Amino acid sequence: MNAISTETAIESFDADWQEWHAAHERNRTHPHGFLAVTHLHWLGDEPARLEGAPGTWSVEADVVRVVLAAGESLQQDGKELNGPSGATLEFGPIEERGGINLVSRNAVIELAKRGGESIVRPRNPENPLLQDYQGTPAYSPDAAYAVRGTYVPFDEPRPTTVGAAVEGIQHVYEAPGEIRFKLAGQELSLTAFNGHAPGSLSVLFTDQTSGKTTYAANRSLSVVPAADGSVLLDFNRAVNLPCAYTDLATCPLPPAENRLPVAIEAGEKTPYERQDRK
Repeated sequence: MNAISTETAIESFDADWQEWHAAHERNRTHPHGFLAVTHLHWLGDEPARLEGAPGTWSVEADVVRVVLAAGESLQQDGKELNGPSGATLEFGPIEERGGINLVSRNAVIELAKRGGESIVRPRNPENPLLQDYQGTPAYSPDAAYAVRGTYVPFDEPRPTTVGAAVEGIQHVYEAPGEIRFKLAGQELSLTAFNGHAPGSLSVLFTDQTSGKTTYAANRSLSVVPAADGSVLLDFNRAVNLPCAYTDLATCPLPPAENRLPVAIEAGEKTPYERQDRK
């Protein structure tokens, strides 16, 4: 490749990353995204009022019950759930990592299952964390950190238990295989979980920048293996999970084998909101 074509390839690589990063930031600042979360409530069997949400909430036998008084409002899919004299609502069972979004005036009330427990997280677009968000710092894109690897499926998916950003709960994921690759002269591998999009994989990892220039607990990278198992690991697109920004997140931690012994100076850095307490 001559100098001109090399320069063009670098410019294209940088431009693609800038476009991706801008789109990712727009998604992060959605009015009801995780930056809008104001509270994290763990439900119990005793009815309780929750700050940021209308009604009285409890859970029993995996069914969440909400009692609304007259004048309190909850909507689901555009339909008002309360009547003139109030209402008793039931939701569930909700599957692990699943959830239901309800609407209360300008807020979204997220009802979800995390670590086997039912939680409620109000999301308000006026939350200061969202209003004051400055963007996330990141390393300049570097093609040296876009490496080829091979996805190797396990004979059978392996249930993998990992910790969480919130103490006292664990997450269990099905790990369908691992990704093997070479970086900084070392042969490495990452246990992969199923991703959100069909055919995609998600890897959670830390590396030798974690707790220094990048968030200590975890970063995430989405990859899509080709039919022959080949995969591109573009660490320039390694992103922070919600727990990097707020203590109201229940993000999983990487499995122990995904603590990489190399410094990956690519992708998102420690958010400004955390830089005084990495």
